[in-house]
Amino acid sequence: MLDHTHAAYVFTFFTAIVVTFQLALALGVPWGQLAMGGKYPGKFPFGMRIAALVQILVLILFALVVLARAGVMFNNYSAFSTLAIWGVAAFCLLNAILNTITQSKWERIIWLPVTIVLFACSVYVALS
Repeated sequence: MLDHTHAAYVFTFFTAIVVTFQLALALGVPWGQLAMGGKYPGKFPFGMRIAALVQILVLILFALVVLARAGVMFNNYSAFSTLAIWGVAAFCLLNAILNTITQSKWERIIWLPVTIVLFACSVYVALS
């Protein structure tokens, strides 16, 4: 059975995948059709590349919150993480909803399962 520590590691693993994807977009890899509803096929325009970098920072922060809440690291921030984990879970739920309703078939195929895993793990850790 999955405990909260393992759920935090699963969250971090899948977050690392998304971070790697966002970094590729920021560096100009032409995978735009796999993000943002496919609105920017090919390479992201400059502004969207900056947005991808910002998303990387947010995702890393989210992973750190989940790890702190699970007691894996940053134990001094457990009080903060107890509240912040619910923001992470809400963001993951919103992403899952957006990946459900996107017009991009590839986003639904690739990112919907990832966002569901992230949401489930964040809620599991939050409730632990």
